[in-house]
Amino acid sequence: MRYTTHPARALPRRLAVVGQGRVGRTIAAALSGAPLNVLGPYGRGELPPRCDCLLLCVPDREIEAVARVVAGVAPLVGHTSGATPLAALSPAAESGAGVFSLHPLMSFPEPIDDRAAARAHLAGAGCAIAGDSARTRDVAAALASATGMVPFEIDEVGRAAYHAAASIASNFLVTLEAAAEQVASGAGLSAEQARALFAPLVARTVENWARKGPARALTGPIARGDEATVARQRAAVAATAPALVDLFDVLVEHTRALAAQRPSAPAPAAEVA
Repeated sequence: MRYTTHPARALPRRLAVVGQGRVGRTIAAALSGAPLNVLGPYGRGELPPRCDCLLLCVPDREIEAVARVVAGVAPLVGHTSGATPLAALSPAAESGAGVFSLHPLMSFPEPIDDRAAARAHLAGAGCAIAGDSARTRDVAAALASATGMVPFEIDEVGRAAYHAAASIASNFLVTLEAAAEQVASGAGLSAEQARALFAPLVARTVENWARKGPARALTGPIARGDEATVARQRAAVAATAPALVDLFDVLVEHTRALAAQRPSAPAPAAEVA
């Protein structure tokens, strides 16, 4: 991967967005305004008017079918999937269009229709781009940058690993926090109380991971080698949420391996007699 620079002239003048979901509406709002003329977002069954570029913000399983419907509408066609290869746009490519992808490395819990709010949501986020030519990669990079995102290239071979990593970093984190809520009920905490209490801890942990890397950010009983506490935790999980014991055990195993990578603390200085 490498970060990509792009000339502003790579921006298409008339861009049509297909897809009225959370991603389509947010990206359409973020891109609206000069020098872009953004059309839509259109529904998946609608045929946009002829334009310079089409951006398909539809579910992965529908990309190829929608690309077939819109083939011939624009000389440039892209999608916003992180996992789906460019080959899904082959119906558009067969009609002579250059194809590309741009995948915002950001979660979209709800659509954002206000331009300023959409740009604030995307500002500084990474955006994985790919294209079938230097020109289409420049277009993808220009569109990403126009929203405030930071484009970087991802090749087709690495696409699945990239998207899996993104899911682990984001989706699985939410799954873990849901598990924490379940276990916290054993301490008499409601889900709402657990979220309010643990959110600052999670936020600071993520900050530490981003600044220091995983090994240095790791704290807690496993990092300290306090196996007695880990055993008490496991017993509490088994009593409160037995379905989570296997998950707890796997996480303990991997956390022990991570703890083994931590740099050794410096030896304390000898006291002067």
